[in-house]
Amino acid sequence: MTAAFTFPGQGSQAVGMGKALADAFPAARAVFEEVDAALGEKLTAVIWDGPAETLQLTENAQPALMAVSLATLRVLESEAGFSVGRDAAFVAGHSLGEYSALAAAGSLTIADTARLLRTRGLAMQKAVPVGVGAMAALLGLDYETAVAVAEEAAQGEVCQAANDNGGGQVVVSGTKAAVDRAVEIAKAKGAKRAMLLPVSAPFHCKLMQPAADVMAEALAKVTIKKPASPLVSNVLARPISDPDEIRRRLVEQVTGTVRWRESIAYMSAQGASRFFEIGAGKVLSGLVKRIADGAVGIAVGGPADIAGAKDALLAAQAAE
Repeated sequence: MTAAFTFPGQGSQAVGMGKALADAFPAARAVFEEVDAALGEKLTAVIWDGPAETLQLTENAQPALMAVSLATLRVLESEAGFSVGRDAAFVAGHSLGEYSALAAAGSLTIADTARLLRTRGLAMQKAVPVGVGAMAALLGLDYETAVAVAEEAAQGEVCQAANDNGGGQVVVSGTKAAVDRAVEIAKAKGAKRAMLLPVSAPFHCKLMQPAADVMAEALAKVTIKKPASPLVSNVLARPISDPDEIRRRLVEQVTGTVRWRESIAYMSAQGASRFFEIGAGKVLSGLVKRIADGAVGIAVGGPADIAGAKDALLAAQAAE
């Protein structure tokens, strides 16, 4: 199979996302209703009507992005003939998108995924007092150099590579003073840009250990099935399918690096050439072009994208 299905992470959210799909397709509407029921509240009202500040709260953004991804996938299944097990060589998601990928592959139920992501968002927000941590994007440095920058900046505090996004884009995370130092060190080492990110907590670093503990407890209580297609794990950049390992890696992911560049490179090396980004935004599709020569990123997030996605899937099937 030459197709991979990818699922976006935090930062891709926007007020109104998914509404056109829900208005046009009952299959999408049913997903949003299921998420609302699982959470016991109208998250859809926040997704579609805002305000943006409320949607951006980690506890809302994470289940909201998953809801849009799964609603989009259900429309692709009902209207364009998509099948994860048949058509996807791999599934993968960026940070919270890993949960969306597992729900898409039937490893988690949508209801369990919504509740897990609400728990995850709250736990990540509470793990570090506001202002203690920070994250910064280092642009124009390769991953190894960015790791060296983080190590030099730590000086006894926490500073880690949080996201290796590819295309010379690495995000570091840790205590505020250490991340500030990393920005200055990166500039001195030739980074094109190095800037603090407007985030509410320092994700994917050791400071998130309290959140990892919460997720270990939450994940122990849900059923995880073998996914219909292998999951390329954020922390391993290789495929896994064993439910117990999936559970362990989801816990590790809270404090570990999102190895997105290596994940896309792995899938490409295994023959994946069409990467369907299912859900809000086009961030992952843009990264694919920078990471894998000849690979195509296909963003699918609204009614107008469905026909093109169907054509791209048929082309992928013809290439096999």
